Amino acid sequence: MFKRILVPTDGSKLSKKAVGEAIELARLSRATLVALHVRPRFSDSPFGIYGPYEESIETAYDREVKATSDRLFAQVRKRAEAAGVAVEAALVSSNDVWRAIIAAAARKKCDVICMASHGRRGLSALVLGSETVKVLTHSSVPVLVMR
Repeated sequence: MFKRILVPTDGSKLSKKAVGEAIELARLSRATLVALHVRPRFSDSPFGIYGPYEESIETAYDREVKATSDRLFAQVRKRAEAAGVAVEAALVSSNDVWRAIIAAAARKKCDVICMASHGRRGLSALVLGSETVKVLTHSSVPVLVMR
């Protein structure tokens, strides 16, 4: 059925649920799981600090993001390996999460994207938007949404 399944994760309760479902789908399909974490790009310091101090802040930011993504990927690997599923990790830097997800699915040649959704409706969905809805709207790769 599927050969490569992309699952974006940010460590939230909902994304952990999506990871579990994606692992089960990968197990049943004998597919490889591609775990994706999209990190926001570093932007200038909110305090207006420039020069060597800004480089120090950016270095600290990069270190923290790397540590966070390493923890996320370790959790996914542990769960996937327990289910006998091969897993790859991908860390991407972007402020357009939905575009990064679609691009990663294409770059990694994934057959399906498994994502979590808050399931917001009405005005809150319109105002808050949703990365999942944007992926659903723009992706040419099938998207499986979990709530």
